[in-house]
Amino acid sequence: MTTATPKATRSTEGPGLVILLGALIGFGPLSIDMYLPAFPSIGESLHASAGEVERTLATFFAGLALGQLFAGPVSDRFGRTKPLYVGLALYVLGSIGCALAPSAGVLAGWRFVQALGGSVGMVSSRAIVRDLHSGVAAARMMSRLVLVMGLAPILAPLLGGWVLHTSGWRTIFWSHAVIGLIALGAVFAILPETAPPRSGPSQPFRSMVRIVRQRDFLGYALAVALAQAGMFAYIGGSPFVFITLHGVAPGNFGWFFGANAAGLVLVSQLNHRLLARSSPERVLRGSVRVAALAGLALVGVVVTGLGGLWGIALSLFVFVSSLGAITPNATALAMEHQAKQAGIASAVLGALQFLLAASASAAVSASHDGTARPMALGVAITALLALGALVLARRAAPPEQGTPTVEAPAPTP
Repeated sequence: MTTATPKATRSTEGPGLVILLGALIGFGPLSIDMYLPAFPSIGESLHASAGEVERTLATFFAGLALGQLFAGPVSDRFGRTKPLYVGLALYVLGSIGCALAPSAGVLAGWRFVQALGGSVGMVSSRAIVRDLHSGVAAARMMSRLVLVMGLAPILAPLLGGWVLHTSGWRTIFWSHAVIGLIALGAVFAILPETAPPRSGPSQPFRSMVRIVRQRDFLGYALAVALAQAGMFAYIGGSPFVFITLHGVAPGNFGWFFGANAAGLVLVSQLNHRLLARSSPERVLRGSVRVAALAGLALVGVVVTGLGGLWGIALSLFVFVSSLGAITPNATALAMEHQAKQAGIASAVLGALQFLLAASASAAVSASHDGTARPMALGVAITALLALGALVLARRAAPPEQGTPTVEAPAPTP
């Protein structure tokens, strides 16, 4: 049985906790985006084909999805902090293994280990938010986390490119190990134990099935997962569309990528303000509609050619920015009724996101036809499906769903 420790007396408010939780959620994007610029160098150094190097990304996705499914039940049974110690130590070990890898196959294996460790932080952060808050308060805190984790796709490619240029690709993974050690120290120093004093379910995977059968959870979880899948369709297809088709210099491509990530961060903070006057469910509906319209506009630009590069860039900017409101609200609403099994619910939510994200990225790659159509259709279809998922959630939600609720008190020692 998990009991509150003396660490529970530490503050559950303030910027330190928000920064730490946002950073833990951002471990996945950071570990992906930072090493993408190094793909050619990795292949050359390890005498590996492009496909072999790309498999190191596939194994990382697999590790994130599977790791979250195991981390959730463990988090509910043993609390939030102890699994984090193990997960972050595993992330550091995996990062060191990647830095020393003699072949692409070994690198892929250590990337899987690295992902297993990083997945614990992603699960625990969402569960901690649900431990501390509910309703509007949870959605507003998630918006603050998006501000932190949204910096990863802005800074990671730039940082990765700089490290690659100055020190080589292996230093990227050594920097991952250092980041993991810093996070481990921060967890020990400032993170309180927030899990309620109870033992986890004796049959966690049966609990996962029960959670998935809840239509409100499934609807909101699919909404955020499909929106994230559209994001990965964009990430997978945009280098070809911008650089190869429209002649954007590789050095300038990062500015388009960074502008979209900045839009996501700005909308997440606008969402924080909107929630002072509206419900998470209402803001979510409007945001998903905007995403769907942006996806349709993107298809229109690509098919007709009207607007050219800037029409594509503007449509993608609107779509990616809308995730700044979709992600925190849909996540908070999916977790709203899962207080007794927040870790398991967070695991299902995270695994679903990466499963659909990997599927969308693979679909765009498999349907490559030398045009921007696969990327555009991937974005538009996932956004429209997210809109449909909200219909499922609304039919299942109780009347009071989405209305402001009183913030849950922080656990006492």
